[in-house]
Amino acid sequence: MGSADGLTAPRPRGGIVQSVNDSLVIARRNLIKMSRIPEMIIFGLIQPIMFVVLFSYVFGGSMQIGDSTSPTVYREFLMAGIFAQTVTFATAGAGAGIADDMHKGLIDRFRSLPMARGAVLTGRTLADLVQTTLTLVVLAIVALLVGWRIHEGVPKALGAFALLLLLGYAFSWIGALIGLSVRTPEAATSGGLIWLFPVTFISIAFVDSSNLASWLQPIAEWNPFSATVQACRVLFGNPGVSTSDAWPMQHPVWASLLWSVLIIAVFRTLSVRKYRSAAV
Repeated sequence: MGSADGLTAPRPRGGIVQSVNDSLVIARRNLIKMSRIPEMIIFGLIQPIMFVVLFSYVFGGSMQIGDSTSPTVYREFLMAGIFAQTVTFATAGAGAGIADDMHKGLIDRFRSLPMARGAVLTGRTLADLVQTTLTLVVLAIVALLVGWRIHEGVPKALGAFALLLLLGYAFSWIGALIGLSVRTPEAATSGGLIWLFPVTFISIAFVDSSNLASWLQPIAEWNPFSATVQACRVLFGNPGVSTSDAWPMQHPVWASLLWSVLIIAVFRTLSVRKYRSAAV
């Protein structure tokens, strides 16, 4: 029974099936919204393509990978890092989208519906995952055009892309928490990018960890971002696989999986908790 004034929000329905259904409904809503703002998708594609072209042709001839300074070798070394950077930079968009919904009061409307509490955030992150997948497909085509190749077969390459998408999905939960913690979409975008720059550049994405300052090397080698980059280079068969003795560098596929699952578990829990309190 509701309160005397009849304004009490319906109680959300429980169960895993209901939670999945609610999440898919929210995901569909966000995908429709994205499709109606095509410039979001276009700008999301332009940035990683610019990174590929600039790094490949501006720095390609001046970087030494192993004993080679060949631009072709550097392009193959580079692409795992660019792929990983692209999926993680989508975090800022996830945070901005959630902050925008909070700012417009849409979250309060969702709370008035009998739906699973985590469905709003899960649906948003799933929609972002679909957009990230599209971006990754286009980026892979561009990479092939500039000379990147896979050398370990299609199944392993698909495994590498799966790890990339899992990392992107994990980081989108960090973006969700940021979006729930700020007051405006602009703040969410800024907050979503500030921490990403050290994560992506203090890594093995663009240079081998041996070229970093000694005190930065262990940070780069234990960076979740680096684990995924290393795993992708191994699975793609690309040059520049780190020879560090650090466990994530020796077992990159397992390290990438463990880091991503841990990030999802921690930040999904924090995000749902924040959602319940922030939207009251």
